[in-house]
Amino acid sequence: MDHAKALSIKGIMTIVVLYLVLGLGFGFTFGNILLITVVLGAVSYLLGDLFILPKTNNITATLADVGVAFLTVWLMALAMGAAADTAVSAAFFAAVAMAVGEYMFHFYMMNKNLGFFNHRRMETRTD
Repeated sequence: MDHAKALSIKGIMTIVVLYLVLGLGFGFTFGNILLITVVLGAVSYLLGDLFILPKTNNITATLADVGVAFLTVWLMALAMGAAADTAVSAAFFAAVAMAVGEYMFHFYMMNKNLGFFNHRRMETRTD
C-alpha cells in the first residue's frame, strides 16, 4: 500500500511538472505528456527511488533521476516527431524541473523507508 501511495504522489508530481514544461512551454499534447509520465514514472521509481536512493543518498539519486528524465523525455520526444533541437531543449528543462520535485520526493521515500535493500542497510549500519 505504501508503494501505491508513493507512486500516486510521484505520478501527480510528474504529470504536473511535465504539463507545465512540455505542454505549456513546448506545445506537447496531453496524450504525449501522459505517455511520457507513465514511462518516466515507472523507470525512475524503480531505478532512482527504489534501487539507487536506498544504496546512496538523496543527491546521487536525484542526479540519476535527472539523467533518466533527460534521456526519457529526449528519446520519447524524438519518437513523437519533435524536431531534434526542440527535443533536447524540452528534455533539458523537464529534467531540471523534475530534479526539484525528485529531491523533495526522496525525503518522503526515506521517511517511509521504501526501497530495495533497506533492510540490509539498516541491519549492517554501525554508526
